[in-house]
Amino acid sequence: MVAEGRTIQNSAKITLAICFILALMEGFDLQSMGVAAPMMREAFELDPKQLGWAFSAATLGTLPGALLAGKLADMYGRKPVLMVNTVLFGVMSVLTAHAESFPLLLAARFLTGLGLGGALPILITMATEAVNPKWRGTAVSIMYCGVPAGGIITSLVAISLAKQLGWEWIFYVGGFAPLLLVPVIWLWLPESKAYLQNKLEAEQRAYPISHILFGEGRAFGSLLLWASFFCTLIVLYVLLNWLPTLFANQNFSREEINYVQIGFNVGGALGTLALGFLLDKADIRAVIVMIYAGMLGALYALANGAELGAVIAATTACGIFVIGGQGALYALAGMFYPSAVRGTGVGSAVAVGRAGSFAGPILAGLILAGSTESGAVISAAIPVIAVAFACALILVMRFKKAETAKP
Repeated sequence: MVAEGRTIQNSAKITLAICFILALMEGFDLQSMGVAAPMMREAFELDPKQLGWAFSAATLGTLPGALLAGKLADMYGRKPVLMVNTVLFGVMSVLTAHAESFPLLLAARFLTGLGLGGALPILITMATEAVNPKWRGTAVSIMYCGVPAGGIITSLVAISLAKQLGWEWIFYVGGFAPLLLVPVIWLWLPESKAYLQNKLEAEQRAYPISHILFGEGRAFGSLLLWASFFCTLIVLYVLLNWLPTLFANQNFSREEINYVQIGFNVGGALGTLALGFLLDKADIRAVIVMIYAGMLGALYALANGAELGAVIAATTACGIFVIGGQGALYALAGMFYPSAVRGTGVGSAVAVGRAGSFAGPILAGLILAGSTESGAVISAAIPVIAVAFACALILVMRFKKAETAKP
């Protein structure tokens, strides 16, 4: 029994380590457009509306990617579907660097997003299923911490390589790294034990998506989860994609903008770990209140910041509560659905959220096209967060915590 327990612990550690590294690579790619945008805008001669579409092309691809991959992962296993998506977003990231026109750039980013969108719900599902139910929030947060960590590396690559060698190197690094990880996934990533245990229950996974999402009392919870994902990801992706451009418009230097971006991601990493731990150990309602109150305060500070120090402090706070808060929502989604349909359930929530992440950068581009005030974009995000707060709070008040879901 002791040896078996150690084997399970080692398997969980390997799963979380590989999922963290993949999340890091996903975070790198998700923020690559935002960091490269000031240089790409000159290379492709993009106006704000076109830049908004360039930001949103990848997130548009993540919507069908998340929905399809989640269902396939429930049917055929987490590991093989994850490998396919990793290859897809790696190859397409490399091809982004070779896009010779705006339409080709959009196509490459859309296909990159297809792979990124498919990978994330599987990473959430595998992290959820790797540990004891009482540690699920912490496990998903450890995995998702890789996303802001990847954003930090994106900024460092922009400082060290892109300035001398060109914006293309951001996408080379973001593409070749996941491709090199594919053999590691194949050799060492264990398949989810929860999936293997449910493998014989084929009839449960054969249920239509409508039953998985809305059957057995899950309808209202699914809708609330979707709404909170949609609204929170609108704001998160506006910040991920537009922060460099917004502060470039305020005459910050590229070096200063990179430090602002690093602050955002450092805050995201710290917030993801802390909030995920609190999700397991504290009153979940109090955690949700803290997350969204923190978001509102951080966005207000960012909209009114002028000096570099104040802006870095505000973006760090945004990272803690916006990135960290979205990490908590991912953990909540993994807890809400039982294991046999968890891939589909989490994938659907990610897909709906990605619709918000697609809309956010485009709306920001439209706001900027009609206003020269960068603070207008941040201010417009505040009522969106209020809606997300209401939906998330109703969800956690109405339903029991994750341990009530079947493992």
